[in-house]
Amino acid sequence: MKTKFISLLAIILGLIIIIFPIMGVIGVSSLISLSVLLISIYLLVVGVSIIDYNKTGALLDLVLGLVLLFLSICLIFNPALLGFLAEITLYLAGIMLIIVGLASLINNRQSRYGFYIGIAGVVLGLLYIIIGTYIANPIILGTLIGIWLVISGILKLMDG
Repeated sequence: MKTKFISLLAIILGLIIIIFPIMGVIGVSSLISLSVLLISIYLLVVGVSIIDYNKTGALLDLVLGLVLLFLSICLIFNPALLGFLAEITLYLAGIMLIIVGLASLINNRQSRYGFYIGIAGVVLGLLYIIIGTYIANPIILGTLIGIWLVISGILKLMDG
């Protein structure tokens, strides 16, 4: 039951991220803040759900979730912070996506599709950094995070 809920949560959060950039409603700061906020929510829920059987993985997810939650709240309430962090924000989001992918690799060893969830996070994080360096289009960058969440949710749903 927990796995299906987490899978559906990841798919829903991923679709929200994918839909908002297409609509073009949210500005760069808000889009990055929303993306990071949704990843932090996902990590916090996953951390709480796996704490019974994987304490190390749960602690890693919870710490990453709290760090990303703090970062997203700072960006939401202080849009000028994005100007200050404009250069490193793209790299930071890509690096966080890579770290989340590596955490998925570590946490989901017993899962049939866990390896692919982790690889998708690492690959999309690298794409995020590369595309962010050359394009810096928030629609594409937000969509990459959404794609990772949807892939993670579908693979977890197929595993359970």
